[in-house]
Amino acid sequence: MAAPRLSAKNRTVSSREVSPRRIQVPRSFAGRSTLRALLSLCGCFTAGCDEQVADPNFDASVARPAYSGDGPHVLFDEGHFNFHTTIGRYKPFADLIRSDGYRVTPSVSRLTAELLDGYEVLAIANALGAEGIESPEAARSAFTDPECKAVRDWVDRGGSLLLITDHHPTGSAVQSLAREFEVYMSTGTSGHFEFTAHAGLPGNHPIIRGRDPRETVQRVRTYTGQSLNGPPGSAALLVLPEDAVEGLPTAAGPHVRLVEGPAMYPAQAVALRFGAGRVVVLGEAAVLSAQIRRGKPVGMNAPGLDNRQFALNIMHWLSGLLPDEQTAAIE
Repeated sequence: MAAPRLSAKNRTVSSREVSPRRIQVPRSFAGRSTLRALLSLCGCFTAGCDEQVADPNFDASVARPAYSGDGPHVLFDEGHFNFHTTIGRYKPFADLIRSDGYRVTPSVSRLTAELLDGYEVLAIANALGAEGIESPEAARSAFTDPECKAVRDWVDRGGSLLLITDHHPTGSAVQSLAREFEVYMSTGTSGHFEFTAHAGLPGNHPIIRGRDPRETVQRVRTYTGQSLNGPPGSAALLVLPEDAVEGLPTAAGPHVRLVEGPAMYPAQAVALRFGAGRVVVLGEAAVLSAQIRRGKPVGMNAPGLDNRQFALNIMHWLSGLLPDEQTAAIE
């Protein structure tokens, strides 16, 4: 059953105000039969893969660390052919939250109840079904059924999950895990978007508001990705414009055809409570990275953006520093 779109009556601002400015949306998908052809418009995976590197000069210091000493334990999954790791493109993110007091442990193990019980937060970034983003098997489920159940039960008991995805094929690879929490993924490929306090950021959500005005998120940029929807009562953190489009896959295999259509779902980030735990799902991964791509900063290192504070606020909400309020609810 298809998940519903965001209900306008539950938005905290008008539909016009929540439409982010589109920086780049690919519109000429017709006749471009491969994933590489589409992504050449977006400057991201596959063709640009070798050009995506973590910014070695990223300043990961935190002026006011949330924790000193015994901060929450974060398990960072690296056991599922992850495109992003703590020593690769997500090193700036891992360094940033370590500076904030979190204790980060990368893991190449399968996800089990015994492993998860030693941690407060589980972070997964662009898990794949096989090694290599261009592999025909990359879109296969990255997680076994027992792993999905273990994560679901762990969150239900009070764990917190940060599930980070991106454009095709990453959505297909992790949708089995996302559906454990009734989060739906388009599994497609969208354009670049900019979300501001007046266009796409629900200002009353704790992740956007932060602990005080110094932590308020005013401007976030995403770089391609996919659309998402959450269960009733979840919060849309990054609300897509009503006329957003994306390329949706019509077949699996090495020559996936992406056909342009309206964005399937209303958001690129959702937050929800699940049992005693918390979940944040992102439909785009570069937003929490700090990369140099073709000589330009991408993500938390890009000037004039609050992607860095967005990352910290997400972690603060997942670890319970921020309250449990939810706005911009999805019904």
